[in-house]
Amino acid sequence: MKKKIYLTLPILLMLIGGCVPPQTNNPKVIEYPKDVEVPKLTPYELKVISDKIYLNETSGDPEKLMFWSTNESFASLGIGHFIWYPDGEAKRFDETFPAMIDYYVANKVEVPAWLLNARKVGAPWKNRASFEYARKDKQFIDLKYLLMNTKELQTQFFFDRLHASIPEILLLVEPSKREHIKNNYNALAKTQGGWYPLIDYINFKGKGLKDTERYNNQGWGLLQVLEHMPPVQAGSQSLVEFSNSSRAILERRVKNSPPQNNEAQWLPGWINRTNGYKTPIL
Repeated sequence: MKKKIYLTLPILLMLIGGCVPPQTNNPKVIEYPKDVEVPKLTPYELKVISDKIYLNETSGDPEKLMFWSTNESFASLGIGHFIWYPDGEAKRFDETFPAMIDYYVANKVEVPAWLLNARKVGAPWKNRASFEYARKDKQFIDLKYLLMNTKELQTQFFFDRLHASIPEILLLVEPSKREHIKNNYNALAKTQGGWYPLIDYINFKGKGLKDTERYNNQGWGLLQVLEHMPPVQAGSQSLVEFSNSSRAILERRVKNSPPQNNEAQWLPGWINRTNGYKTPIL
């Protein structure tokens, strides 16, 4: 059975021809574009990718499943460090953890009542200090165990997010760039081991769609990596080109970043991570 994405008729028209959308409020069910690979993972692939992302984000330490950086105004939760903002905090980056809670519910995972309530309000910790103070609380510990015991479901969530991002990306870019981006995506999708870099990068640095995720009007998400790549075909070279493009985009981000952010400190780790895309993990 084909997966479907719920988009509006204007979106379909824009995907087909880059037209200015007509005004309508009547939603229609639009099938995922037929010339874009529909993601499929075996249970084995899901586990291997899950373990790799967990290692990337936590170095295999369960205590780092729930993290709050001294440089950030939000909690980072789960194997992919989903972002969760406290109530009232400006949301510069994509907030992904409330959607992960919804995903738990949709997949019939038992979720604590307090977490269901908090998903509509915001993270229950107002700042990093209150987050660290809460580490021994029952709610905190229960959430950590939930995250630890659902690693593969979290990876499936990333996978579904990747799947849904492609129509969004194609809509955002000008029509002349759509074939290039789509073809590069398909090349990775058809390459053994190609799903891991795609899934990891969108989890790692986002889709690249938000205006707030740019320096000097240049983003650093999946969109920018696929766009920056040369045209590729399925095969090992597509992994190399995706890795090289990821590195170049992240180096550009650091170059464009405000000096006070000191983002250069993170670049060696980012490069080490993206260099790993060249070698299939499966």
